[in-house]
Amino acid sequence: MTTLFKNIILSIGILLMMPWAKAQNSRTNTIKYASFDSYPVYSQEDLGVTYSSSKTILKLWSPNAEEVQLHLYTKGNGGNAFATKNLIYEAKTGVWSIELKGDFHNTYYTLQAKNEGKWSKEMPDPYAKGVGVNGNRGLIFNPKKTNPTRWNTDKQPVLKSVADIILYEAHVRDFSIDPSSGIKNKGKFLGLTEKNTKNSFGESTGLDHLKELGITHLHLLPVFDYKSIDEATLDKPQYNWGYDPQNYNALEGSYATDPFDGLVRMKEYKEMVLALHQANIRLVMDVVYNHTSSTDIFDQLVPGYYYRNWADGKRSDASACGNEFASDTPMARQFMLSSLKYWVKEYHVDGFRFDLMAIHDIETMNLISKELKKIDPSIFLYGEGWTAGDSPLPLEKRALKNHVKQLNDIAVFSDDIRDGIKGHWSNVEEKGFVSGHKNLKEIVEFGVVASTNHPQIKYDKSRSYAQFPYADAPTKVIGYVSCHDNNTLYDKLKIANPSVSEKDLVAMDKLANTIVFTAQSIPFLHMGVEMKRTKSGVENSYNAPDSINKINWNWKHENAALYHYYKNLVALRKAHPAFKMPSEKMIQDHLEFLNTNDPLLVGFTLKDNANGDVWKNIRVYYNGDSSPKTLQLDGTWKIAADGTVIELTLSEKSTNHSLTIPAHSAMILFQE
Repeated sequence: MTTLFKNIILSIGILLMMPWAKAQNSRTNTIKYASFDSYPVYSQEDLGVTYSSSKTILKLWSPNAEEVQLHLYTKGNGGNAFATKNLIYEAKTGVWSIELKGDFHNTYYTLQAKNEGKWSKEMPDPYAKGVGVNGNRGLIFNPKKTNPTRWNTDKQPVLKSVADIILYEAHVRDFSIDPSSGIKNKGKFLGLTEKNTKNSFGESTGLDHLKELGITHLHLLPVFDYKSIDEATLDKPQYNWGYDPQNYNALEGSYATDPFDGLVRMKEYKEMVLALHQANIRLVMDVVYNHTSSTDIFDQLVPGYYYRNWADGKRSDASACGNEFASDTPMARQFMLSSLKYWVKEYHVDGFRFDLMAIHDIETMNLISKELKKIDPSIFLYGEGWTAGDSPLPLEKRALKNHVKQLNDIAVFSDDIRDGIKGHWSNVEEKGFVSGHKNLKEIVEFGVVASTNHPQIKYDKSRSYAQFPYADAPTKVIGYVSCHDNNTLYDKLKIANPSVSEKDLVAMDKLANTIVFTAQSIPFLHMGVEMKRTKSGVENSYNAPDSINKINWNWKHENAALYHYYKNLVALRKAHPAFKMPSEKMIQDHLEFLNTNDPLLVGFTLKDNANGDVWKNIRVYYNGDSSPKTLQLDGTWKIAADGTVIELTLSEKSTNHSLTIPAHSAMILFQE
């Protein structure tokens, strides 16, 4: 026997020893894998439905399933299946598939899997890109039929630099549900497309307001299909933020004008994207891959694989929502990546915010960044660099805030600057720097340099914040003081400072976001903060009624001076690159803190035409005290912001000897 022939026989023998080699493609699978690690990995991106007018191919990865059935329906709810078909199993890949001859556009479907001799419940396909009412059935559809007329000419707004980004977080329903919005399609995707809408005083609302304010990116709270809203009974009062994912690749029906027609939500969402892009605003999706509302869809079809467990077999819960997604397993990682790529390619999404991002592993997040950047080099990714509980995922593998140097082109929220400015999030009565807390000055200064390394910052591992410079670039840090979580900025300030005047509360409010917008991190605004938004002191409004969560657009009139301050604050940052230096080295070279010898007075200079700014030197002061501060100046300075207003035109105000900074205020000076 020749050596070649022996090698051939040996190779055949090895192949026959593989589990999948013992079974041919068939309607049943008898292979049982001992562990998830031994499951075959399928790397193609065609799981779920692949549609054409002549045929539809459907694929499900479920290596241990014994049988899989497909049920076809004419509607998204009710009625009996008009056909039931068995899928064929390919042992080598662990994939079940079926080819349906003909045009199945607008056909609903479910899947069932048999495991251990028992059939699962009928479930939507985990990869379903369309769903019926309440997301209980998937939808086969022709994507081209969901495109608005101008979809193929949609143009992404220009973004010259990541440092230019200004984020604005909103909820679809909050945005337009109040009568004062003047918007026809209240609480819907289409509400974000309407132009020339006005409040009761004739002032712009909705999309026109966003354009007027000058933001670059609209961050919408979850718009994928989530579980908590009954889409079939929208005439009854219902509300939720949407952090309870059901179908990751399909849209939420309660935001559509017709939740029963699975095609409507897709077209209307695309209309919204078009309107935003035409308004020169990019769109960020808030994605929640860290957990699911229930484990049914994944567990019924692929039992156990997609979730993490402790060594004793108990399901882990770093999300504090009952489960955590196992992003570090090959097919869970593949699911996340395929899902995100789909949103970018099909819906022209410009960025993603990752909820509880530290539940995900660094390797997965970096792969996501790498692959999405291939599609859109300007896409912006950021997330919460923490978990809500412990996880079996080793600490060193988590996409934590403190690991942002290991994350490629991904930013993290800075809870340092947030809590330094307004007080700790978990103690609503605690004051922050802006309301007179004397031990937070260094935390604020740490936030000013965007958590990077700066020779004048004193790092201290004995405290909760500013322990070490965890960021290696200012564009990898999100500076903010409020978001959907916890109290609004105004409510937090009011609760923590019950005896101060309304005038002082407004001054603290202005100071808080002036710090955010003059810091080197990417600024983030919570919708309505520019109008003194209140939720009547409700700290966690995730399922509170509209009366708590809605935006009252008449606030814009009632707080006109505050709104114009915010509008000019946005414009000031956009006009002056010194506030958005792109590198740690540039910040070290051009940002110099002043020694004020006062725990409630921060001062710094942006010197020598920082980042090519037309102003040679910029001087910034933050006074967190309840008393004015008077100090001596070195030279003559013009005043751009005097603590009350911001001057965008060439300032005629100047000072050359002493300067008095009002209580709870910021002042911005410059030399040309």
